[in-house]
Amino acid sequence: MELTNVLLEKEGHIAVVTINRPKALNALNSDTLKDLDAAFTDIENDADIYAVVLTGAGEKAFVAGADITEMKEMTVIQGRTFGQLGNRVFRKIETLSKPVIAAINGFALGGGCEISMACDIRIASTTARFGQPEVGLGITPGFGGTQRLARLVGMGMAKELIYTGKVVKAEEALRIGLVNSLHDPAELLDTAKKLANTIAAQAPVAVKLSKEAINRGMQCDIDTGLAFEAEVFGECFSTEDQTEGMSAFVEKRDKSFKNR
Repeated sequence: MELTNVLLEKEGHIAVVTINRPKALNALNSDTLKDLDAAFTDIENDADIYAVVLTGAGEKAFVAGADITEMKEMTVIQGRTFGQLGNRVFRKIETLSKPVIAAINGFALGGGCEISMACDIRIASTTARFGQPEVGLGITPGFGGTQRLARLVGMGMAKELIYTGKVVKAEEALRIGLVNSLHDPAELLDTAKKLANTIAAQAPVAVKLSKEAINRGMQCDIDTGLAFEAEVFGECFSTEDQTEGMSAFVEKRDKSFKNR
C-alpha cells in the first residue's frame, strides 16, 4: 500500500501511524484524509495488530488543523463534502476494533484536536497546544469538534473553547480532561508505544468488546448499555482467550492469548 502523506509502520502487535506533512505542520488536506482512511482500513483488516499509536511528524505539530489553503475557495457543496470526508475518516478511527492512542507532540488545533478526540486515549507532550479556532476563520468545527469536545470536557467548557477559539496549553488540557497524561517530548512516542504494547498483551477480543461496549454505552441510556455489556460479557466465554486467561490465572503461569 503506497501512502503519500501518512507513514504506517508495524512493530509486533502494534501499528504506528504518522501524519507526515511536517512542512505544512501536518495539516489535513483531502489527500491526507484519504491516506488515513487507507491506513486504518489496512489496520482493521490486519489480525496481527492489536493496538495503534497515531502521531504527527516533526516536533512542532501533531496536526495544526485542516488545510486552510485548500478550504479557502471551497463552495458550499465542496465544504460539506470535505466535512463529510473528515467525519467519515475520524469515525472509522473512533469505531476501529483496536484501541487507538494519540501521541500529541505539538499543535493540535482544529482538525488536529478533532482527530485526537476520535482516538481512545490521548497522551501529550508538555509542549502540546490544543484548540478549536475555527470561528476566527469564519467557520464552525467541521470534523466532529462540536460533538466530541462536549462529550469529553463538558458542554460549558466546550462552548467556551469553541466560541472563543482560544488555544490552551498542555497543562490546561490535562486539567479539563482533554488528555490523559503529559510527558517529556523526547519520551512521548516511546511512552505511547509502551502503553500500546501493554494493551496488546491483554486478550484482544476482550479489549475489542470492551471498546465497543464503552462507545455504545456513551450513546444510550444506562439500562440499554448494561444490557449490551451483559451480551459482550457472555460472548467472551465462547473464546479461546477466556479459557487461556482464566486457566493461566488458576495455574499461576504466564498467559498466551491467540486473539480468538
